[in-house]
Amino acid sequence: MEERAFKSGFINIIGNPNVGKSTLANALVGENLSIVTAKAQTTRHRIMGIVNGEDYQMVFSDTPGILKPSYKLQESMMEFVKGAFTDADIILYVTDTVENPEKNKDYVERLNKMECPVIVVINKIDLTNQQKLERLVEEWHKRVPAAEIFPASALNRFNLESIFNRIKELLPQQHAWYDRDALTDRNLRFFASEIIREKILLNYQKEIPYCTEVVIEKFEEGEKLYNIDAVINVMRESQRGIIIGSKGSLIKKVGIEARKEMELFFQKRVYLSLFVKVDAGWRENEKELKRFGYIN
Repeated sequence: MEERAFKSGFINIIGNPNVGKSTLANALVGENLSIVTAKAQTTRHRIMGIVNGEDYQMVFSDTPGILKPSYKLQESMMEFVKGAFTDADIILYVTDTVENPEKNKDYVERLNKMECPVIVVINKIDLTNQQKLERLVEEWHKRVPAAEIFPASALNRFNLESIFNRIKELLPQQHAWYDRDALTDRNLRFFASEIIREKILLNYQKEIPYCTEVVIEKFEEGEKLYNIDAVINVMRESQRGIIIGSKGSLIKKVGIEARKEMELFFQKRVYLSLFVKVDAGWRENEKELKRFGYIN
């Protein structure tokens, strides 16, 4: 029996905020690698999730939502998106049934210049009807004629198997880029900080989640538990008070929720200590953005 050639490639997931890119990425990879909340701009980094099969390796890259940058942090986030256009073997462009198709249309126009295969995923089809969906599919065929269009619901896992199988077919023949047992290119410290940031997004309103950055100061793995110290950086003293809450109630809640999720993710007990520090203007400070991993 002839051995099948090994295939591998980078599948870069691009789209506007809140269309379900991270939900789709997590569903395709089968691990919770990206923050998923109803708020926009929850993904700040490019996060790679890796799926290994007998004769293939898929490297999925979840990117921040496309936006017009208002400060240096967002500028660096958009650099991740631009990079995703240049190093892809397959582009997965995610839209949904409710967003305005005209939004950031310059990025859509870039899809027509891509030499690699492009798949347009119309997500959240559970929020529309058949007639509207057919019109949307037709509209996207006109916008990106060379692309393949897949209606889907990442949340309900509808049509994901078809997307996954088509990606597998489109993968180029080449060697594996990562170890065969790798799940992601990120380390455990990164996921600890992302879990805490997710809990901040879920527990605080308005500008607070967007003014915070989580830094893991200590990450020690013992025989029976992880010992983790994390600093939540905020921009103003007033935000520090909001994060802590009355008599420390809010930060305690964030800590409990984050610890429970870390224990599920790491499959080991976690001792977590949270601290809050004022770091004024960190979103505009190039040195700090480098320290936080947004700029190389």
